[in-house]
Amino acid sequence: MTSSLRIALAAALWWMASLAQAGSVAPHGPLLPSGPDPWVTQRDGVYYYTNTQGDRISLWKTTDVAWLADVVPVVVWRAPAQGPNSAAIWAPELHFLDGKWYLYYSAADKQHNDDAHRHVFVLENASPDPTQGRWIDRGMLATHLTGIDGTVFDHAGKRYFVYSAYVGDHSDLIIAPMRNAWTLGEPQVDIAHPTFDWEMQGGRKILEAPEFLEGPDGKVFLSYSASACWSDDYALGLLTADTHADLLDPASWKKSPAPVLHGSAQRGVYATGHNGFFKSPHGKDWIIYHANGGPDWKCTARRAPYMEPFHWSAQGTPVFDGTP
Repeated sequence: MTSSLRIALAAALWWMASLAQAGSVAPHGPLLPSGPDPWVTQRDGVYYYTNTQGDRISLWKTTDVAWLADVVPVVVWRAPAQGPNSAAIWAPELHFLDGKWYLYYSAADKQHNDDAHRHVFVLENASPDPTQGRWIDRGMLATHLTGIDGTVFDHAGKRYFVYSAYVGDHSDLIIAPMRNAWTLGEPQVDIAHPTFDWEMQGGRKILEAPEFLEGPDGKVFLSYSASACWSDDYALGLLTADTHADLLDPASWKKSPAPVLHGSAQRGVYATGHNGFFKSPHGKDWIIYHANGGPDWKCTARRAPYMEPFHWSAQGTPVFDGTP
């Protein structure tokens, strides 16, 4: 064996060992050539991935997210031919709640495919494996406003729903308690609206795609995507609330003054946004988000999923390793 071959083999073994330690998730390059609004959840060592497909929801099931491109996705639900959820099937999220699987997704009526008719819907599946079994339509969540990008999380024994609502000429983040996985309680509270210039790029004032993250000391974080998705300045912001704060009180939430993850020509990613968080079976923290691989690619199917590890600062705040 030549010296150069030994070096190459050693490098390959080191890379494979790094992936194994990190739950076999590669932070190098996009995982798929296309994948807007990506989402990953991990349960019992199995990863389930999904992203926006427009007219259906598919799940990718794997024990090794680094090889997601080799997985054949399973279509678990298709949009009906007509009705309030017949078009624009966006931003699916898979959650395991109360012993069942739930898929939350945004949709509109193909007869009125516009912001005034967008809502969040939910499906339920009692099968241990969400790629199997029967998905039951639990209908539209009763939000006070139209909107998209619903997410669910449990904290301190309570369950919450957060979504991006259309409020006049801007999009705000609204939180509500949940009575069960498909029923909202009251109040429904506006906790954040666009206030910074970096949240108003691309000709729109937008906060969308909220995602929950619990800190090591119990602090509550909500990431969100700011500005128009067709802008290269689309970026991630962060809301923070204390461990014992009233999450239904807008005063409990503090907004980061600058993006916590944004595009970089040096890194070759643009319009970074619509993220999710998950842990590997070894407990390592990961962020998944979509990004464009070049400038001015707009808001199309060219958006691809990227994954990177992140860590926590001494102050208990997340530090996203991809931030320049």
